[in-house]
Amino acid sequence: MKYYLYNNLANNGIRPSFLSDMTIVDAVGLNYKEFFDNLEPSDEVVVVGGDGTINYLINEIDTSTIKNKIYYTAAGTGNDFLNDLGTQEKEIPLNDLIKDLPVVYVNGLEKKFINGIGYGIDGYCCEEADKIKAKKPHAKINYTGIAIKGLLFFFKPRTASITIDGETYNFKNVWLAPSMKGKFYGGGMMVAPGQDRKNHDLTVVVYSCRSRFKTLISFPSIFKGEHVKKTKMVKVMTGKNITVKFDKPCALQIDGDTVLNVSEYSVKA
Repeated sequence: MKYYLYNNLANNGIRPSFLSDMTIVDAVGLNYKEFFDNLEPSDEVVVVGGDGTINYLINEIDTSTIKNKIYYTAAGTGNDFLNDLGTQEKEIPLNDLIKDLPVVYVNGLEKKFINGIGYGIDGYCCEEADKIKAKKPHAKINYTGIAIKGLLFFFKPRTASITIDGETYNFKNVWLAPSMKGKFYGGGMMVAPGQDRKNHDLTVVVYSCRSRFKTLISFPSIFKGEHVKKTKMVKVMTGKNITVKFDKPCALQIDGDTVLNVSEYSVKA
């Protein structure tokens, strides 16, 4: 039997038409351990949704213990995981891709992630998007518009202390300082173009600039990964054990899931 594990909240609540004749299991509120424990060895599971759907799966169950074949079909508004894989397959083998994942520790939380941690204006954008969704649950979010307003007016850059595998670096006027497992986040931003998710190391990207105007003008280059060429503004580092501290708290996002009032986070690959 092949089961289609579908998040009914994904894709702004619009169910894909191809699911009409499938055996669907609602992922919302599902006891994942109980579900997988009750499967026959020959059963297969297709996870249908966006990045948040996969993130929920990897944090609900020890994925290394799953004996059944798992596949992934993208059907969300944010498909950075799919972009990173660069495949046209409709059902992507998932088992090997959800093992040995990095873990973030922040504000008492401990979570695995598949794409990355956004901290700075990227977290701010998720915070503002959540406010819009609270008022209009099915609204289409313009993250680029939110980012531009933040760059121009609302987000204040931080002073950051970043420790990577025991070495500490200090930066002023930091707009973002993510730690990435994949290349993409934020619905298509290629923030870490050199990152390979098969590599055990993570990529830390520090975007710092005193000028709001210069930051705004150069920011669109992040969608093609060309921001890393601006070496006076962007610093790229890699490592396995990462701690990022800001002098003032702001929002952080984990695969698109927002955590508020964060002063520091740590990641172990």
